[in-house]
Amino acid sequence: MDSQTQAEPKPEEVPSNETEEERKKKIDDWLPITGSRNAKWWYAAFHNVTAMVGAGVLSLPYAMSHLGWGPGTVILVLSWVITLYTLWQMVEMHEMIPGKRLDRYHELGQAAFGKKLGLYIVVPQQLICEVGVDIVYMVTGGKSLQKIYNLACGDCKNIKLTYFIMIFASPHFILAHCPNFNSISVVSLAAAVMSLSYSTIAWGAAADKGRQPGVSYASVASTPTGGVFNFLGALGEVAFAYAGHNVVLEIQATIPSSPERPSKVPMWRGVVVAYIVVALCYFPVALVGYYIFGNKVEDNIMLSLEKPVWLVIVANAFVVIHVIGSYQLFAMPVFDMMESTLVKKLNFKPSFKLRFITRTVYVALTMFIGITFPFFGALLSFFGGFAFAPTTYFLPCIIWLAIVKPKKFSLSWFINWIVKQKPSADYLLFLFCWLQICIILGVMLMILGPIGGLRNIIVHAKDFKFYN
Repeated sequence: MDSQTQAEPKPEEVPSNETEEERKKKIDDWLPITGSRNAKWWYAAFHNVTAMVGAGVLSLPYAMSHLGWGPGTVILVLSWVITLYTLWQMVEMHEMIPGKRLDRYHELGQAAFGKKLGLYIVVPQQLICEVGVDIVYMVTGGKSLQKIYNLACGDCKNIKLTYFIMIFASPHFILAHCPNFNSISVVSLAAAVMSLSYSTIAWGAAADKGRQPGVSYASVASTPTGGVFNFLGALGEVAFAYAGHNVVLEIQATIPSSPERPSKVPMWRGVVVAYIVVALCYFPVALVGYYIFGNKVEDNIMLSLEKPVWLVIVANAFVVIHVIGSYQLFAMPVFDMMESTLVKKLNFKPSFKLRFITRTVYVALTMFIGITFPFFGALLSFFGGFAFAPTTYFLPCIIWLAIVKPKKFSLSWFINWIVKQKPSADYLLFLFCWLQICIILGVMLMILGPIGGLRNIIVHAKDFKFYN
């Protein structure tokens, strides 16, 4: 009897352990982020271009009109440099824990702050960013389609923006069912090419149009209070323009890795190429667009361009193609969160039916919210300040300090925190002092940006008719 009692648990324990391991492996192979790891560095390049150069670039001249030449130029340059630095931190931290890949932003947060606190800190902000981007892209795509229609058929019957947003949403009900990042690589590549193309058309057509008669660079606000709120809202719009941090770990997760060749090597190469493209898009559009139109520029510069008609139509078509790909890129981590929760926590069976229902509901929800609140510029500043500033500007710095624990007064410590040194201290420190504003600027954007954005939403809502 004793021998029977000792023999029985062994055959039960071994299959149980194997079954659990096989189940986890099966789930990981099914989930969007970990389902495929055969991407190359150029995948990372065009994925990051698609994530970065989106709707935000079209609003940069509008943001400049509220910031002014001096502050606007400084903020644009600082944002580019600071976000490149924080992006480098995230790429480095992807495999900083030996034997483990931090494939998702919230896993990085958990490594820094603990299993529960990391989720509470990162997941809400990341969801606000990614869902917010998709809502804004619904509005962007709908407005671009409406612009094409109005230019191509000026004498035709006016069609509500609501219907154009619904038309734009239609392909997403199909594309949303692509299983993982690598399955949308062609769509993302097309989107990256389109982003560079329409950005070039935007500033090129504006330059060809020439500086408008009576152009002014003064504030359009009628009161000092209005000017302050517009300035704050513009900060949020600039923050929104740098959105790639919210998907960078998920993109890196698709790249194979080994001790001899970690994924950070090809990933960083892709990021550098992407940021060169970002600079070629952002700075000409922002500076040329503001110079040509001044404070009369629309919150989407494409709406300010009327001639040549064919070129504006082409540019808006490029915008539509780009935001289709960018929508899917930002939706993929959301799909991963939803499906992970349903399968791992609620024990649903991984299946096409589950994926079809969750993703279809998500697309429908973002479409409905976009139709209900189509305030393009105000949405940019609200979402940009509220969630993009933390996840892009200063949260990576805080996580870096928590995980790396750099020695006090080391270079990393100086880069992330305020250095209180006398002017006679080591001169090299001053070369890096500008990076000390990573956290300070990020906190300011997080607090001040949503204030201006919310105020602009209220102003727009006064005269707005829902579903018009």
